[in-house]
Amino acid sequence: MSNVAESILLGLIGEGVLPSLSPALHEREADRLGLRLLYRPIDLLEVGMPPAAVGELLKAAAHLGFNGLNITHPCKQLVLPFLDEISDDARRLGAVNTVLIQGSRFIGHNTDFSGFGSALAAGLPQAPLNRVVQLGAGGAGSAVAYALLDAGVQSLDLVDVDAGRAAGRAAELQQMFPDQSVTGRGSAELAALVPRADGLVNCTPMGMKEHPGASFDLGLLTPRHWVADIVYRPIETDLVRFARGRGCQVMDGGRMAVGQAVDAFRLFTGRDADADHMRTHFLDLVAREDDARHRSGRVAC
Repeated sequence: MSNVAESILLGLIGEGVLPSLSPALHEREADRLGLRLLYRPIDLLEVGMPPAAVGELLKAAAHLGFNGLNITHPCKQLVLPFLDEISDDARRLGAVNTVLIQGSRFIGHNTDFSGFGSALAAGLPQAPLNRVVQLGAGGAGSAVAYALLDAGVQSLDLVDVDAGRAAGRAAELQQMFPDQSVTGRGSAELAALVPRADGLVNCTPMGMKEHPGASFDLGLLTPRHWVADIVYRPIETDLVRFARGRGCQVMDGGRMAVGQAVDAFRLFTGRDADADHMRTHFLDLVAREDDARHRSGRVAC
């Protein structure tokens, strides 16, 4: 990128993105590396624009001198027609979350899948991958399932409350990974699936502050299971806390969040971020959020 030595201007397009930790993560890492980087959220709800306007926002960003954009819900698929080039993995996934702006050209990548892949390698390096159960077949779940198969999972049971959605996504993935087994399942099958699995990945909103609890009977877990969550607010979801107490190997959702940020930072700047440094900063940011929320709650009382 020719102007990296001068400055880098980045943005995040999506709905409800003002609380995102991405700006702070990228800016702090850039400071550490001696780069001048500014990262600003572009919240569709705040600017009063519909998700379909993502193409207009890309063009505006190019005119304003942006070097790149992260794209999140609900625009990861809507952005595709406006791109001049798409990485092979992003094309196979049918979703883009990172766009490089090179002159008037827009180049799309997907760091959701690569971020989960690197998180899995770092957070659960010895995890057996013969059979895995994944809960949730939505947008994030598609990227995670792709990453699991890319990492070598031999048999993936893709479980969703919408069994039809799980079956459809499983069929697509099966075509991409013909030497592995991908099966769509309904939630009613979990009691039979979990005992046979090596590991389990939660890709549902369950565990978020707005959706407390877990998406399945945690009593099905045994110490031989490994467990990964992609929810990171809070870091200690009910699933992560229970699984750790049960003696399972555990990967919290912060690892995927940091993994995708590390990959996006490399694409944006051409420089390698320090994943351990970014994770430490990420955990600090989440802890500060929790502390501020608790203090606010005490004041309110």
